[in-house]
Amino acid sequence: MNTPNAEPVRLYVPKSAVEMRTITADEAGQRIDNFLMRHFKTVPRSRVYRLLRKGEVRVNRKRVDAEYRIAAGDEIRLPPVRIDAGDEEGRPGPGRPSTSLLELIEGAVIFQDKHLLVLDKPAGVAVHGGSGMSFGVIEALRASRPHETLELVHRLDRDTSGCLLVARDRPTLTTLHALIRNGGMHKTYLALVSGSWQLGTKRIDAPLATDNRQHGERHVRVAPAGKDSVSVFKPVQFFGPLATLMEVDIPTGRTHQIRVHASFAGHPLLGDDKYGDRERNAELKQHGLKRTFLHAQSVAFEWPGSGMPFHVSAPLPAELSAVLDAITPMKRTAKRLAPKGTPRASPKASRRSR
Repeated sequence: MNTPNAEPVRLYVPKSAVEMRTITADEAGQRIDNFLMRHFKTVPRSRVYRLLRKGEVRVNRKRVDAEYRIAAGDEIRLPPVRIDAGDEEGRPGPGRPSTSLLELIEGAVIFQDKHLLVLDKPAGVAVHGGSGMSFGVIEALRASRPHETLELVHRLDRDTSGCLLVARDRPTLTTLHALIRNGGMHKTYLALVSGSWQLGTKRIDAPLATDNRQHGERHVRVAPAGKDSVSVFKPVQFFGPLATLMEVDIPTGRTHQIRVHASFAGHPLLGDDKYGDRERNAELKQHGLKRTFLHAQSVAFEWPGSGMPFHVSAPLPAELSAVLDAITPMKRTAKRLAPKGTPRASPKASRRSR
């Protein structure tokens, strides 16, 4: 029988012990927040950031922010935290993603070898927890593969679908990060922008700066003092005055880069409720568009050292293809910019052995 005023039963969960860690050469170079989330696997992301803000984590006896990159020889104080024992045993709990999320993310893996995982990330799932979501892709992967060292190679917005790379070891992560910094990784997106794009193939080189707004929501803008940001837009299909399907390459990968650059060019992404056109978004919603029309279609690079090519691609999701079908009566194929028909990405990844 339930007693209305009964206190909920609280299980005592002991804290972990204080630990001092010396960073090795293999661990060096990563951000402190990523290091902590891998160490405290079942601790929510918000708790990890709280440990940093309160100074409970110390590096060489000093406070650091979340963006600090650890170096070989750094002495890190890992504070005591409460870890749900049920989580460590793999049972659902407040520190573990749901079974449905684990199944969704594991089902999204389209390529894997001993060094790398590639997912066709579903729209609506964040790459990591935070901003109102307790868990994202990386937390789900770490929960389903508890004995692996998994790190995001790059990121995608929550609403963006498509190719997402996850390294399975530190050497692969540092190799691919160096490749990105040196412009050796080619990421191509499909985006539907508002209006009829008449700029041809357009390289937009406009620096971006990030502002923090209410509730911690990030807003990005073009600013002379911002970080170098380059996007190359190429029209693929025209849908009369309503919209244009674009292929976008990004030599740089800043937060919200494609969305802000498209708006800067006067053709914001359709479905984008932050940088977009509300009136045109409402019109496209009638054609079935329920989110930002942005899809990470492919990633390609050559493995440093061996020079062997790597290419992976993901097809346009059914819900976005349906939107194109709905507005097809207004379609006109871009001349000299695309072969007959819209190029369709293959869901299969191709890779020669290194």
